[in-house]
Amino acid sequence: MTGAPQQHRTAERPASFAARGRFRVVQWLRAVPIRWRILSIAGLNSAVVVVLAVLIWNGSKVLGSAWDDVRQVRESDKILALLESETSRLQNLIHRYINQPSPDLFAEILLLREAVLGTLTNRAANDPMLSGSVERLEHVTDRFLNGFGELRAVQATITKTYEQQVLGPAREMAGLYSIIEGATGHRDALIWPALGKSREAFTAMLVATNAYYLSRTAASAEDARKNTETIENTIPAMADLADNDLQRMALTRLKARTVALREGMAKLTEQLTIRTELLRNTIDASQAEAIGVIDELSVKMRQREQKAQETFDKTLSAISRRVLSIAVMFLGIILSAGVLIALSIRLPLQQILAAMHAITSGNYDRSVQGTTAKDEVGAMARAVDVFRENAIAKRKTEDELRASKERAESALLELNTAQQNLIDAERLAALGGLVAGVAHEVNNPIGISLTVASSFARRAETFESELRSGPLRRSKLDDFVKSSRDAAQQLVANLHRAGELIQSFKQVAVDRSHAERRQFNLSEATDQIVASLKPVLKKAAITLSVEVPEGLVIDGYPGSYGQILTNLFLNAANHAFADGRSGAISISARARGSDDVEIIFADNGAGMTPDVQRQAFDPFFTTRRNEGGTGLGLHIVYNLVTQQLGGRMMLESRLGQGTTFRIIMPKVARGGSTGGSTRTDQTAADGTSQWPNRTMSST
Repeated sequence: MTGAPQQHRTAERPASFAARGRFRVVQWLRAVPIRWRILSIAGLNSAVVVVLAVLIWNGSKVLGSAWDDVRQVRESDKILALLESETSRLQNLIHRYINQPSPDLFAEILLLREAVLGTLTNRAANDPMLSGSVERLEHVTDRFLNGFGELRAVQATITKTYEQQVLGPAREMAGLYSIIEGATGHRDALIWPALGKSREAFTAMLVATNAYYLSRTAASAEDARKNTETIENTIPAMADLADNDLQRMALTRLKARTVALREGMAKLTEQLTIRTELLRNTIDASQAEAIGVIDELSVKMRQREQKAQETFDKTLSAISRRVLSIAVMFLGIILSAGVLIALSIRLPLQQILAAMHAITSGNYDRSVQGTTAKDEVGAMARAVDVFRENAIAKRKTEDELRASKERAESALLELNTAQQNLIDAERLAALGGLVAGVAHEVNNPIGISLTVASSFARRAETFESELRSGPLRRSKLDDFVKSSRDAAQQLVANLHRAGELIQSFKQVAVDRSHAERRQFNLSEATDQIVASLKPVLKKAAITLSVEVPEGLVIDGYPGSYGQILTNLFLNAANHAFADGRSGAISISARARGSDDVEIIFADNGAGMTPDVQRQAFDPFFTTRRNEGGTGLGLHIVYNLVTQQLGGRMMLESRLGQGTTFRIIMPKVARGGSTGGSTRTDQTAADGTSQWPNRTMSST
């Protein structure tokens, strides 16, 4: 039992001794700057290079003659590879030119042709290993290049046939189809189904013809033929269903053009077949023969190269053995030195890395080791220690900033809530103003009716007393009847006027308060809103003209529309015609296409400056803040137009020349609730920017 621990301690001593020795070497190396440690490895590598260079220089003399033979063979082989590459590329260019002719491709073919001939006459003829076979290569190449000339002539004929005998009739047929459709008049005509089928077959035939011309696929040719037959079969049916001479004349010409197109397609197919045969029998066959000759020469070059390579390999093998023995010896030295130098760098870096991991994980209490070392790694350790101290300070600062941010967000939320409350109050204030105005307007006919009714009651009492006092004269009866008729007429007229005002305001108020979506007549809604605004007109010297055509039905929010017109009208009354200034306001509307309606609200008032225009729709911007302005009226208008109604709003103005608002909104509203004041710059349908060009009288 006592022998085992003793043996274990004996085994530990060499290991600990080796570790201590390695530690001492590493410490000694750390006294040397890192650049000198790395340069020592470079010095060892340089010594290896010098020794190996001497060995290789001695062997290069022996390898020289063998390499000359190999080089000559490879030079000849490069010429053959160049010829093969140039002829193959020339073949590909010819095929591309045939499929898509262009001046650039033709110029490239001519340049490559000269390059092939130059390679044959200059390089191959002067090569000692190829000079005996150049004549055969030149013969095959000439035949290959001459075939291209014949192929160009055929291609020119094909292009002419395609343009004149295929595309020409097709263009005329397209025009004839348009004439037939124009002469048909409506889609309920009996000829229309056959015409649609024929027109569809014509379109499919054009697609198949173009595909066949470009790709020469049999399927495309068959599709073109079938669609042509369909066109020919539908023409008699359309002729039977034609109901005017213009249709019959166009169908007769269409039949003739279809026959011409079919004949052109047949001729095009025949010429494309000739081109394919010429490509296969002249171009491709000649190129294949040239490749065969090049392959035969390549086999001979390989044999000669193999012999030269064997000599070269034997000499190189002897040199390699000597180089390997020296390289192994130096490699052992370099590896040993490299391991020690790596340990002197890696171990301190591991300590720094552990410290960095601790810092990134938030453990700032762990100290950085190796800060006392005098090498570059020691400087890095000291820098990491500074980084740790900065991280501690940063965390403290972030905690303080986080607390400040939470306080700022709480204040911002309260500010947004206050802003929305102000917007809602402004909208309700406009409705409240209408209530006061309409109440005053309704009071006049109601007061007159009350006066007339009181007078009529007294007149009735007098008539009753006269009736009881004795015989009633006919003149008294006539006077009573006349006065009764006048009173009744005045009562009906004034009560009818009050009823109209109440009904108009009732509809406007309901629309404003409920904000329901429904279909409404734009003209009727505008008249109701204008009626509710007339009390304001009586207080100011403003004339109002309305031109809204009947029949414009909107599927949207009449309350929002009323809010828009009211805010615009009150804005003009307060700012464009301030201080009792007289003027005119016009409201007009028109259909804009099939989906939109354009509403124009214009005044000839004071206008506004460019600076005011740029801020007109901003919330809380006003030029009359000291006089009670809130700056929310036009902001609400813009939000209602762009968000709830899904439209666009533009304005134009010049100082002293008035303001024009253009509102373009869809007949079917695309927006939702007006919850927010976010605005986005949009562009009008006519390309006018809605923000830079907007102008207003004031806000």
